[in-house]
Amino acid sequence: MRSDVEITTVGGCATDHVDPEKVAMVRSAALGEPELAATATLFKLLGDPTRTRLLYALLEAGELCVCDLAAATGVQEATASHALRLLRMSGVVTARREGRLVFYRLADAHVRMLLDLTREHVSHAGSATDSKKETA
Repeated sequence: MRSDVEITTVGGCATDHVDPEKVAMVRSAALGEPELAATATLFKLLGDPTRTRLLYALLEAGELCVCDLAAATGVQEATASHALRLLRMSGVVTARREGRLVFYRLADAHVRMLLDLTREHVSHAGSATDSKKETA
């Protein structure tokens, strides 16, 4: 059963109806505030190029100490250490100490999958953008 409700504009788009069943379905499946905040925090962490660069280095290497990560990514050790601390506090990476060295690795398979899927999406989106440019 569908009932239409007139709306003049929604976010600048003119529309002539709202599907209450779909709206109710989306609202019932929506993330709660804690999950929404955690998701936004994760995306904010990944939004920093230095942190993302460090994560992809860990994806490739498996485990690296701060000095190797800094050298591999071209950032200062202090910068790498600060970024890794934020990632560790958010559960994205884990750390283990061996003497004076601290080794980092991705926290779990979910983080690896997220990075792999992001790389694939960016590559795919880039290909689609390149194709559109060629046909224009």
